[in-house]
Amino acid sequence: MFKMNGFLGVLLFLLFAAITGLSVRQFIINNEVIMLIVGIVTGLVSFLLLTGFTIIQPNQSKVFTLFGSYLGVIKQEGFWLSIPLTVRNTVSLRVINFNSDKLKVNDLEGNPIEIAAVIVYKVFDAAKAVFDVEDYKEFVHTQSETGLRHITSQYPYDNFNNDYEISLRQHSEEVGDELTKDLQKRFNLAGVEIIEARIMHLAYSSEIAHAMLQRQQAKAVLAARKVIVEGAVSMVKSAIDQLSAEEIVELDEEKKAQMVNNLMVALVSDKGSQPVINTGTIY
Repeated sequence: MFKMNGFLGVLLFLLFAAITGLSVRQFIINNEVIMLIVGIVTGLVSFLLLTGFTIIQPNQSKVFTLFGSYLGVIKQEGFWLSIPLTVRNTVSLRVINFNSDKLKVNDLEGNPIEIAAVIVYKVFDAAKAVFDVEDYKEFVHTQSETGLRHITSQYPYDNFNNDYEISLRQHSEEVGDELTKDLQKRFNLAGVEIIEARIMHLAYSSEIAHAMLQRQQAKAVLAARKVIVEGAVSMVKSAIDQLSAEEIVELDEEKKAQMVNNLMVALVSDKGSQPVINTGTIY
């Protein structure tokens, strides 16, 4: 794409404008037709130069077309003189981020969930962004929603039974990486680069939220019970072994079973145990 320093262009414009003024003056004074022709030509050149000036801001590009033909793109910031009579479409190369709307979709197991993501992107090909799609920002928003729905349907919300390697709730980083890859394939058409895509909102839909919360609570209770029982068994075994090793008391199998039962009840029970003291038989 042709361009030259805009300040040199200003000097050229002033030069041709001065020649135009002098030529018109000579025509008026001396009635010389040749000077009129020179003045018209230089005046036309001055006008064309005036239409060729453009300013490129930092992190901005301009796409040039001339009578419907694509000429090129200028990305370098500054004041430039380019091809006159061109149409210029300004495209920002800055990083843009937006938060998607909360979408109600079904996960891999068919559970209705609410999900939203934050998308960070920028334009890397201004010509594609202008010519290959109608509105690249609207295209990004629409395709982000489509990609988010697609990725959500590939994974379960939670991995309750360890049936899946990845779940939406427990592996947000991995899901975000997959979302980024999926969106990049969609956005290449518009000359857009995805920098980051991350889930910012994830929840069960209102109609099943209470039931799923109870399920999560039950799972947490079971996990806690498992830890308590394993600890209690270890403590009971240690107590019996120590009593036997130090010969503090002799326990037959029946008494061992009774002791195990009492200790397990005391250790595992939610409520504090009430000790019962055996004082022997009263006659």
